[in-house]
Amino acid sequence: MEILKPIMDSKQTAADSAGRNLAVLLEYDGTDFCGYQYQPRVRTIQGELEKALKCLFSHSLRVSASGRTDAGVHALGQVAGFILEHDIRLERLPFALNSVLPRDIVVKCAAEAESSFHPRYSAIGKIYRYCIINRAQPSALLRNYATFIPYKLDIDAMKSACGYLVGERNFASMMSSGSPVKSTVRNLRRLEVKLQSDGLLIFTAEANGFLYQMVRNIIGTLIDVGRGRLLPEDIAHILEAEDRKAAGPAVPPQGLYLQQVIYPEKIIRWCKDNA
Repeated sequence: MEILKPIMDSKQTAADSAGRNLAVLLEYDGTDFCGYQYQPRVRTIQGELEKALKCLFSHSLRVSASGRTDAGVHALGQVAGFILEHDIRLERLPFALNSVLPRDIVVKCAAEAESSFHPRYSAIGKIYRYCIINRAQPSALLRNYATFIPYKLDIDAMKSACGYLVGERNFASMMSSGSPVKSTVRNLRRLEVKLQSDGLLIFTAEANGFLYQMVRNIIGTLIDVGRGRLLPEDIAHILEAEDRKAAGPAVPPQGLYLQQVIYPEKIIRWCKDNA
């Protein structure tokens, strides 16, 4: 077996080390995980992925990712990267990893990226999805994958409130404490609300980046609008306050999905369509 060299620094790329700069597209059920980031003595996505790589290649390495998801949060398109000194064919890597990963994590495909590529720092946008069951009775099958809200919501008012959030804004009021950042300004490019006939309410948010628990706090605030506790125009005043206490409560994590990480064209080429 070839040697797997660990990434010594979170910003290190293949340009700083011999080896291939590889990325994998992950789907996972976050129900039984304590989040993405490695923590000793608890189950995490990063921990399981690094364990699987060590099992396959007999040496340890650290894996970087596009960002950390919290406990209970799911992913349809998380991207993780590592530098590998092994000539395994890209199309074989997902099969090899999936053979040793637990069933609640799946590698959908792999890519050999440019030497400058980093899953987090190369990203130019992300798309999140949040699901709510909005009907009289809950779902036994979706209890870990959508939040149950039995009371009627004013969907039109919530859609109107989205207009006050879209664009480049200071989202300090929508950021939970615990993650220091240089700036709380983000460009929320898209925020949509769709109600399906089965009572499933789906929110889609796309931005150049998200603050800690920003999506969950936005959805919680929109729910307050839907319940009539806030008017759509109150959103502007909440953002102006730049105070987390001004916004609504965060919704639970189980309805949240990291849907897609967006990168510039040509910096990464997946071995097959990643749709």
